Amino acid sequence: MVANIRSGSSPGGALYYNKEKVDKGEAEVLSRQKLLEPFDRYGRFDIDACMESFRPYLDANRRTTNTVFHTSLNPSPEDKLTDEQLRDIAREYMERMGYGQQPYIVFKHKDISREHLHIVSLRVDENGRKISDSHEYDRSMSVLREVERKYGLHPSVKGQELTDGEGLRKVNYPEGNVKRQVSSVVRACLRDYKCSSYGELRTLLERFNVSVEERTGIVCRRSYAGVVYGALTDDGYGIGTPFKSSCIGKDVGYDALQKYYEKSKAALKGRGALDSLRQSVRDAMSPNDSREEFRQRLRADNIDAVFRINPAGRIYGVTFIDHEAGIVANGSLLGKGFSANAFNELYPALKETRQIAEQHSEQNLEQRNHTANPLTDLVDTLLELADTRAYEEQQQQIRRHKKRQRRRFH
Repeated sequence: MVANIRSGSSPGGALYYNKEKVDKGEAEVLSRQKLLEPFDRYGRFDIDACMESFRPYLDANRRTTNTVFHTSLNPSPEDKLTDEQLRDIAREYMERMGYGQQPYIVFKHKDISREHLHIVSLRVDENGRKISDSHEYDRSMSVLREVERKYGLHPSVKGQELTDGEGLRKVNYPEGNVKRQVSSVVRACLRDYKCSSYGELRTLLERFNVSVEERTGIVCRRSYAGVVYGALTDDGYGIGTPFKSSCIGKDVGYDALQKYYEKSKAALKGRGALDSLRQSVRDAMSPNDSREEFRQRLRADNIDAVFRINPAGRIYGVTFIDHEAGIVANGSLLGKGFSANAFNELYPALKETRQIAEQHSEQNLEQRNHTANPLTDLVDTLLELADTRAYEEQQQQIRRHKKRQRRRFH
């Protein structure tokens, strides 16, 4: 079983998300605690009723910014659990995580291949004090291991914690139908996330085992631009044969991506668009922590921090992926205080000697992808990316040249 814990400033967003699922018949309310009846007299899910139950806690809040506790609990598709078992698991999980006396509501989702739970609660108690989120990720993993043993569930596998996203899951090459898996991930990322640059999109897709490479050039005095997608292993190495974007559709091609970047840039320039992410990163920064501890703090808020590290252990780039807000932003986009230099000062390489293995796994992902990519020479680039007419024109010119050569020697 895997948990994906998220935070937010208001429960309205999490409740609305689940309401949409309930209205579509893709989810149902499984249980609730310290909440008013969540349905109106017509049997429709009523967000206002839930907010009314949450309001005394929110009004008592002292200074907690992210007041929402929103988690999904995801059993293996092979685990068949009754509603009563799911209720018990939700209750035990909330009690062990420190939310046993909090108001919360449990939804059972059935919109993808496996049934799973969403739980919405608050991070502040009735006196306005914040419920401890110290080592939240580790505590959650420990609780789930006990739940698995108690109910005889299939244990989660390494990397599965990154797969929750309501249909957005990591590409698994051995499963086959790679193009379909890749296209599903790419389209979901373009729909649910904002990336203002190619580098940010590449970082995001790599989290879901997808490689992307933009290629431009000139063939026979005609410029071309295209995109190649492929699959990655969990270690970040390319596997299988990459394929051009036209195998998926124009909506994921080069021109479409340029428009997507511009649209994302405009959205992220909006007033306050990056405030929540910036505050979450600032709250997680501490000179007493290591890089990994910093990342775990952010992970508790459903934010990934991806460091790019050179062989000497120095950070030369950092990207933040806010899965809750759907934002991917390089540190420099958040401000000078969040640049690679700032994190090098905060987390010097000397403090990270115990993380050498991690550095090797994260550094130079681009180099590893290129190494594993079999399409490296010009001919393969033409086959994969050049406009069909440009390629045919080139072949015609070659044939004409050879014909002239033959005539010259005869």
